Amino acid sequence: MKLSVALCTYNGERYFPEQLASIQEQTRLPDELVICDDASTDRTAAIARKFRERAPFEVRFELNSRNLGTTLNFDKAIGLCSGEAIVLADQDDTWLPDKLSMLETTLQNCPESGFAFSDAEVVDEGLKPLGYTLWEALQFGAGERERFRRGKAFESLIQRYRVTGATVAFRAAYRDLILPIPRDWLHDAWIALMISAVAPCALISRPLICYRQHDLQQFGGAKSNLYKQFLAARTRHRETFAALAHGYSSAFERLQKCPHVSQGRLALLDQKAAHCRQRMIMRNGGRLRLPLVFWELWQGNYHRFSRGWKTVAQDLLLT
Repeated sequence: MKLSVALCTYNGERYFPEQLASIQEQTRLPDELVICDDASTDRTAAIARKFRERAPFEVRFELNSRNLGTTLNFDKAIGLCSGEAIVLADQDDTWLPDKLSMLETTLQNCPESGFAFSDAEVVDEGLKPLGYTLWEALQFGAGERERFRRGKAFESLIQRYRVTGATVAFRAAYRDLILPIPRDWLHDAWIALMISAVAPCALISRPLICYRQHDLQQFGGAKSNLYKQFLAARTRHRETFAALAHGYSSAFERLQKCPHVSQGRLALLDQKAAHCRQRMIMRNGGRLRLPLVFWELWQGNYHRFSRGWKTVAQDLLLT
């Protein structure tokens, strides 16, 4: 299997060399590394060029003339990959030595799977373990893992985010389904949802990367208690849910053109978008709020598409 690594960078000079070193130290080297730099203003591009000169595998480096943002930069990097499987990489993590070997073996042993992903060790800036894994931070417990193994990943992912791109490898055969990635989606959430609609996925239940937490990262893997979830919920306004509804409608339109998607899953996407629109209307306040909350609860939508009673409480208290 030819393996391509799609690595996106932006002002990452602080940790980028460690990530490159961990890729070079893999027991199974990549066949190709595609680096897309998003118009960095530091030494990231210089580090990439220097690595290209001495790497023991093919390195393709692309420097964007303007900043595209994370999603569109990954869209570009994925489009440039030529491998049978594409492994996503962030600039600030480090890989365990057998990451590529484990991902390749897993995809080969599960030929029906569209993508594979692993857990990750959450570490601080100096790579010191913080005492928990990424799956623990995402509350991706035994019950949800079993749903994934039973072919219900799509039904789980339509509820909320569970798959982190830095841990993912997917088959390039699904690239036409994935690309272009809508700019209002996170690239990893979109990729996992799209592929899970048409194929099962494979799980690797041990960490294959050190997932670094630091002040400059765009997204992280910090544990979230009830208070932090409450604070996060307070930032989700009408515009948030309008964007979510639009995003799931975009997913519906893309998958509607795919002959391998079941009507049941298309119906779930349509219902998810409608649930987001209802939660958007709740943010208008007024007399409609309580009837809408109880209607969504009666229909089972809070448990099917959100966090159940936690989300009910948020909509009752925060709208």
